Amino acid sequence: MKKFLIYFILLTFSGSVAFSQMPPESKPDMELTKDEAVLRIQDWTQRVKELENKLATAEQDLAKLQNDLQEAKNNLKDCQEALLALLEATNMDIEKFRQALGVIEGKVRQMKGYSNDKLADMRDDVVKLENDLNELRKNKLALLPEFYNKILELARDIKGLYREKKIKSYTVGTWSEDRDCLWNIAGKLEIYGDPSLWPKIWQNNKDIIRNPDIIHPGQVLTLPQKGPKDAAELKAERKYWRKKRDAMEAEATTTPEPSKGE
Repeated sequence: MKKFLIYFILLTFSGSVAFSQMPPESKPDMELTKDEAVLRIQDWTQRVKELENKLATAEQDLAKLQNDLQEAKNNLKDCQEALLALLEATNMDIEKFRQALGVIEGKVRQMKGYSNDKLADMRDDVVKLENDLNELRKNKLALLPEFYNKILELARDIKGLYREKKIKSYTVGTWSEDRDCLWNIAGKLEIYGDPSLWPKIWQNNKDIIRNPDIIHPGQVLTLPQKGPKDAAELKAERKYWRKKRDAMEAEATTTPEPSKGE
């Protein structure tokens, strides 16, 4: 009978808490009723327990990841040692190679900021830079992933540093020694490398060239930049060839035909 009474009291108390409503979180602790306080304590106790379980799981996952990371580091170290053995190189060799490549990379970065005219004057330096890179490419260390793509990129950048030196004027030589005419001058590699661009020189020097077939030794011709002939140059060229054709036709009609007895 006594045990039954104690059980009835506990059941009544727990039942009253169970049927009590959870207070809103915005309600201060000091304003809670006894039942609400019990419910809030139970709620926070459950939350803490859940967080502790999550923490324990996270710590287990972290420990596993740390073991996996260490294993990966060990495997990477073994691979690097095997690769060095295959390349017959040491860590010091790699560091020297890295420094040499860094020097070239720094020079390329600096030259990319230069003007076209300055790069044209530094053509020999660009050639040397390309030769230095090609020497590094012969080294087996160039095959390492750390260097391979960087070397390819530097090779492309160096190719892009080449500039043709602009010749802004040309002094006409003699026909007997230099075979200088507008056609041949335009065909010179250091000027245009294309003889068909001769009208550009003619039209840019009309003040001293009246007849494009006649230029004189010692004349200083200003040279426009290489490029397609513009509309004025094309028009002048067509007019020149038209006059040339008309003169040849006129000469042919005025030349007397030989007699039948000759």
